[in-house]
Amino acid sequence: MTGRFVTFEGSEGCGKTTQIRLAAASLAERGIPVFETAEPGGTPLGRRIREILLNRGSCTIGAEAELLLFAAARAQHVREIILPALKEGTLILCDRFADATVAYQGFGRGLDADFIRILNAFSALSLKPDMTLLFDLPVATGLARAQKRAAGGQPETAEDRFEHEDYDFHERIRKGYLTLAAGEPDRFRIIDGAADVETVHREVCRCLAELS
Repeated sequence: MTGRFVTFEGSEGCGKTTQIRLAAASLAERGIPVFETAEPGGTPLGRRIREILLNRGSCTIGAEAELLLFAAARAQHVREIILPALKEGTLILCDRFADATVAYQGFGRGLDADFIRILNAFSALSLKPDMTLLFDLPVATGLARAQKRAAGGQPETAEDRFEHEDYDFHERIRKGYLTLAAGEPDRFRIIDGAADVETVHREVCRCLAELS
């Protein structure tokens, strides 16, 4: 039996990480084989790359190097974790995937979109999600949430490099995600990320039920 692959996407502060945890717990309670993972990360190599990419104090990273680091993390993630889990019939919930690269490095950084799509296909071994949940909300709302989260002082919620980009950068990312969703309406489900956590969770569950 082949599993299903669902990605959770959205800009900073959209709530996708909270929702992926709630969805995984709900599915597990129903006895559905589910695996929660994230990009960049998911593997020992991916976690090391994540630290480089998201830590503001690590080093200066150019846009091209940033793109290739994300691709390297994804290639290892797909080969080591995602494909084996799919072959076992597992439902995989992934916090960001290739669409994030198009939105952030393509629309956000202004790198060539055609090259990014080729690189994404190569690094993902041509794997595409069965469904992508896009948590959309106004940029100002998302950034305010992200700053509030970081103010809590927890290491895992510390502000990363992307949250410190200028407002226009985040507007371009939101536009990029909505453009991707408009281009693949059969794969994308747009969810109001500004709603309360429980309302969003119910909508996530409704969308995931379409896979059964």
